[in-house]
Amino acid sequence: MKSPGAGAVAVVAAIEHVVKAPVWDCRMCGQCVLHSTGMTCPMTCPKTLRNGPCGGVREDGNCEVVPDMRCVWVKAHDRAEHMPLLPKSWRLHIRDLRPPVDNSLAGTSSWVNLVTKRDQQTPAGWIGAKAP
Repeated sequence: MKSPGAGAVAVVAAIEHVVKAPVWDCRMCGQCVLHSTGMTCPMTCPKTLRNGPCGGVREDGNCEVVPDMRCVWVKAHDRAEHMPLLPKSWRLHIRDLRPPVDNSLAGTSSWVNLVTKRDQQTPAGWIGAKAP
């Protein structure tokens, strides 16, 4: 038996996917950080890195795994610096340390998880910090 509100949550997730997938290539991780990554989804990184580029970024700024693809983090940094409509406070979020991905949230609505604070739960012992 479904929990009360499960239908509404599924509708919200479907709407979120329809809105975000074509614009930001949303992967429905359930923990959206677009606002802190220059409106670039870090889950599109072949290594799904959420806190910056790996050591294999090519000299031209492309990905080591998919050489014809621009590194997600190079793109995120460029967008955070230059996207004209991005609020200034969001531009600085590119420096924040994001918690590890909770894979149990995959396929769920980040909108619902934000409201319920489900996306803010981190593993025991994990301490976030801001970059200097």
